[in-house]
Amino acid sequence: MNIQEAKETIEKALRAYFARDEIGFPLVPLRQQRPILLIGPPGIGKTAIMEQIAEECGVGLVAYTMTHHTRQSAMGLPEICTRGIEGKMVHTTEYTMSEIIASIYDCMEQTGKKRGILFLDEINCVSETLAPVMLQLLQDKKFGNQHIPDDWLIVAAGNPPEYNKSVREFDVATLDRVRKIEVLPELSVWLSYAEKNQIHSAVTTYLMAHSDHFYSVSHEADEKRFVTARGWEDLSAVLKSYEILHFPVDEALIGQYLQEEKTAEEFSSYYRIYEKYGQDYGVEEILTGAFSGKIMAEKQKMAANGSAEERSVLLSLFHAALQKEASGCQKQEHTAKELSECFRQFIGLCRQKKDETYASWLQQKEQGFAVCKQQGLLKKGEEETNARVLKKLKKLEETAKKCRKTDSDQMKELFETVCELEQEKVEKEVKDVKLQIRRAAEFLQNSFPGGAEVVLFEANLARSPALRSFLIEKSMDAEG
Repeated sequence: MNIQEAKETIEKALRAYFARDEIGFPLVPLRQQRPILLIGPPGIGKTAIMEQIAEECGVGLVAYTMTHHTRQSAMGLPEICTRGIEGKMVHTTEYTMSEIIASIYDCMEQTGKKRGILFLDEINCVSETLAPVMLQLLQDKKFGNQHIPDDWLIVAAGNPPEYNKSVREFDVATLDRVRKIEVLPELSVWLSYAEKNQIHSAVTTYLMAHSDHFYSVSHEADEKRFVTARGWEDLSAVLKSYEILHFPVDEALIGQYLQEEKTAEEFSSYYRIYEKYGQDYGVEEILTGAFSGKIMAEKQKMAANGSAEERSVLLSLFHAALQKEASGCQKQEHTAKELSECFRQFIGLCRQKKDETYASWLQQKEQGFAVCKQQGLLKKGEEETNARVLKKLKKLEETAKKCRKTDSDQMKELFETVCELEQEKVEKEVKDVKLQIRRAAEFLQNSFPGGAEVVLFEANLARSPALRSFLIEKSMDAEG
């Protein structure tokens, strides 16, 4: 199955194992709650889906890479104890609590989540001394004499033998005690993930045209050649940063992520073409309306006479630019909303405590944000929003001190003004994005009257989470 299907399977297992009957007993008895064994190529997203499942299901997550551990850290350290056996006092060996099990209890204490997932990666590549400990975990759900807490699902992951020479095959007795899921790479699923996570459009458009380059592993003599989903995602991140910093991107850089010579060479050539089209068309200027009518007509004529590849890249460039703007607008909107909520909280606290100061309230707010971050209570994007809000709250305090307006009433007035300005920014950005979408649509309609490009553009808008939610929330269709 693909990684999305594996994620859904694990989510169902989690809910089934945690479900209780009317008198509180688990619907699936503890002895039948088999651990899940994920076997799939490296970089396919096994760790990522664990994080997603934990966040979406509201459970804890403790993750370990088992090749980094020894028998002692997994089982605990031996210690000599004295006990009575048949009337005699004898010395026996017991073990301290496993570091891994202790981490589960730490997670429960810090997050308040009594249910969770214990994720053990590279389980079939452990050392010879640790292998029996892993087998005991999968068979009996315990390390040494210590059981994994109830309501914690064990998910183990490993690579197939063709990807790792260190792989140890599990015997039938072990496999008969787990739910084995074989995960295979599937480009269409990864492209959906790429859209949500704004993977560089040069990567996604290249892979749409070269699906056979998405995943490959080969061995030639002592040399390993491979390309993985992780490699494409990490390459996307570095491409974005290099573009912001205006660093050159060459084949050597690309080859550090795509460790298969032919793929690295072909993508490098494609990226140079991608960059050239971006410069030739001036997508940013088209969207902002910076071009004169004459220049715009020239760009439209160039697009109309372009090759199929050129048209595909142009659509991708428009989509990436609009997605970036819509995403920025959403971030601004979340910041303004959270800032308004902070203002409401501050007003309420001032009514309760007449002597409350902004400084003490801000200190409590900062501590609250830190606790939420430490306990893993923040969803994706919330940490960034909190950081933005905290920065603005601190700037407000600095402004108040400079203006010598630090009493509660003066702070309320300044705070309210900041909230109003932030909301005005949101409204301006919404208008700007709407206008940019209209300009892109008009450019494509004039360049390709009645062509498939306009339909594809609209489909891309609807497919993007950032743009789709933006369009729905702002009651605006793709044509504006």
